[in-house]
Amino acid sequence: MDRDHPEALVRRWLEAIGEDPARQGLAGTPRRVADAWRTLTSGYGQDPVALLHGAMFDVDANHMILVRDIEVYSLCEHHLLPFFGVCHIGYIPRGKVVGISKLARLTDLFARRLQIQERLTNQIARTIMDVLKPEGVGVIIEASHLCMMMRGVEKQNSRTVTSAMLGSFHDSAATRNEFLHLAGAAR
Repeated sequence: MDRDHPEALVRRWLEAIGEDPARQGLAGTPRRVADAWRTLTSGYGQDPVALLHGAMFDVDANHMILVRDIEVYSLCEHHLLPFFGVCHIGYIPRGKVVGISKLARLTDLFARRLQIQERLTNQIARTIMDVLKPEGVGVIIEASHLCMMMRGVEKQNSRTVTSAMLGSFHDSAATRNEFLHLAGAAR
């Protein structure tokens, strides 16, 4: 992202809402906002396949692997307001596993793009399925959306839950139920 252009846009936006971007409290705001947006949208510059390939290992395992409560922060593409919550990822390997930290990094990679929660959930699941080729994969995201909390319906306690179940997580009720039980075990 070009540094000067976003800063100029933020200055113009501050002026458009009636603020003085030169006043003491706002003098550094255009730079800080541009830096924040570089981080918040850094997922566009990353390759999810390369990320997973960087930590794939051959194993003889066919049991469920679950990483629960991965923190998620993203921006709603409709209002550019944050949504945040947790992501649970489970899969049953078929000869290959990925370093567990890569599941959190994959979540961040897709979350650091303008998103809707439904697509984010599917992107994570589909990438794991396509790259690792496991028996199955399940992804659940539970999130609070500031676009529902700060504006619009202003519902402070609502949470949105999305899930993607592929392979055996879709086809087998027993596998799906085990995943749902393990993902919710702490609640």
